[in-house]
Amino acid sequence: MAGSQRRQRGHTRGDSQEEQESAFVNFRSVISWTALHLACFSGHDAIVAILLAHPHIDVDLKSDHGWTPFLCACQYGRTSCVREMLRDSRVNLNEPSIAGHPTLWYAASRGHVDVIRWWIASGREMDLGTPGDHQTDAIGRAKEKGETEVVLLLERFKSDATQTRHAMRVELGWYDSAAAEMFALVVFVSDGFLKIKDTPPSPAAKFFLVVAQLPLELQMVMCYRVVGSSKEIISGKNSEAAFKCLVKRI
Repeated sequence: MAGSQRRQRGHTRGDSQEEQESAFVNFRSVISWTALHLACFSGHDAIVAILLAHPHIDVDLKSDHGWTPFLCACQYGRTSCVREMLRDSRVNLNEPSIAGHPTLWYAASRGHVDVIRWWIASGREMDLGTPGDHQTDAIGRAKEKGETEVVLLLERFKSDATQTRHAMRVELGWYDSAAAEMFALVVFVSDGFLKIKDTPPSPAAKFFLVVAQLPLELQMVMCYRVVGSSKEIISGKNSEAAFKCLVKRI
């Protein structure tokens, strides 16, 4: 019996180092939650980031009740943890619980508007459920619970996902003056008002030339994503200065 318990915990001599590391990082507590579940439940975003960086983490491992770590974060309104999970493409955001409710259904039920705002802004897939279906309909569930702000936001997103996504990014500070200037330069390139130096072709010049050939909507996304990503590393002021230096290289 003792040997069996040790095997479940990854302590047997025959296990490889990789198997042991996987067993440790995905170890379940007595309530069948992993460390990632507990970090999401408690709102420890720094720990969530560390765990997501582990090569053997199972980001969608379900508890005995069918809850994923992301569902825990959404259910309890841990916005900072939700943001960390949204950045990880491995996370299945719409994995339903055993009860059959999609993750968004839980966030809508609790009125976690900020969680939903960041979800929309991320551009990742969002399962609104089937209208009229009590098991899946997020908007219907929010109405039932009297969460008017959630209802208005989700109906706005359902009506025009692209515009709502951009609006959320503006509200959350994803776009700054540097992003607007970069987009303007791309438009100038595509319209022929700005000529790119042929020699030597700098990385910045290549970026503008490629993006200028895309449809307008994709041009906006590319410019805002480049600057929006850098804002998490450097301040907006430094971001604008870095952008101006980039322009000089064209």
